[in-house]
Amino acid sequence: MPADQAADLIRPCVDNERWITAVVAGRPYDTVDAALEVADRAAATWSAADVDRALAQHPRIGERADGDTAEAELSRREQAATGIDDTTEAQLLTGNRAYEARFGRVFLIRAAGRSATQILAELTRRLDNTAEDEAAEASRELAQIAALRLEGLLAP
Repeated sequence: MPADQAADLIRPCVDNERWITAVVAGRPYDTVDAALEVADRAAATWSAADVDRALAQHPRIGERADGDTAEAELSRREQAATGIDDTTEAQLLTGNRAYEARFGRVFLIRAAGRSATQILAELTRRLDNTAEDEAAEASRELAQIAALRLEGLLAP
């Protein structure tokens, strides 16, 4: 597939041009793991501004992503598996507001493989992070989300 089509295909994984360019430039890959290694290396170079730009595309955890974009559909699927009920949703809303007031951005966590209780516990724990530690943690979470989404696109 041409590079521009490959870029469009993986853009919903994370909307970061340098990451997309690095992953596309590494083609062809012999294995999914080889592609994920390149994706991980590219994610390790993200700046705080890169993370903030990407976070602008993410809904709050516990809120349903609007729209019919591929990214919105991925987000809805990832959050649906968490089992967030009305009580936890209300707690997440309160936690999200506190997080946004403290750090000035949306709380981001890899929802895949985590329960609503685990997500809420992580949100509560991360409210105690320093701004520097939280920026690093948000970047790691974003990289995990991007890798899982990329793997989902590439795995048979």
